[in-house]
Amino acid sequence: MNDTATNENSAVAQTVDLIEFDTRRLRLRQWRAADRSPFAALNADPLVMAFFPAPLTRAESDAMADRCESHLAERGWGFWAVETLGQAPEFIGFVGLNTPSAALPFSPCVEVGWRLAVPFWGKGFALEAARGALQVGFATLGLADIVSFTTVGNRRSRALMERLQMQEAPHTFEHPAVPAASGLREHCLYRLSHEQWQAGRRHSEEHK
Repeated sequence: MNDTATNENSAVAQTVDLIEFDTRRLRLRQWRAADRSPFAALNADPLVMAFFPAPLTRAESDAMADRCESHLAERGWGFWAVETLGQAPEFIGFVGLNTPSAALPFSPCVEVGWRLAVPFWGKGFALEAARGALQVGFATLGLADIVSFTTVGNRRSRALMERLQMQEAPHTFEHPAVPAASGLREHCLYRLSHEQWQAGRRHSEEHK
């Protein structure tokens, strides 16, 4: 293991300086009051929420945005609000890093996650922003590994995890926060280690 990586991902939650950054087409930043309305719209969209137990109400969506904003303020990293770069930036959703609150079989851990509005699907935005988040997690925070997980039927998210070079775990698990009656309780886990991430970056550099 690289000696800059932490032995336990939970040890990283002490960062306090706010991290914000740009990718080629996107800005990942702290949340603003103006983000609440478009965020509520995407959280109410049945397509966006197809693999969650239910769409969110406006109050639930605002509460989630408040938590994301607070986490960023407290530790400097988390689920960033994402907007397009350019003269007329648009809020498109969130992408970032998170410490799940549920008691998962592989806790403690840090996950990479995303949720974008439908008009911004299929443009490579989630991949671009998630790669930026992984860069922060491994290069800035020194995480040993980063996970991602979703219900087994969510092929779109699983394909993105694979494009991020994350490795699927051999066994599924039941997410304790998902009601069994929803049919979405069985989840698959993907993981990327610090060493695998470094190797992937070296490979990309060598083949430019």
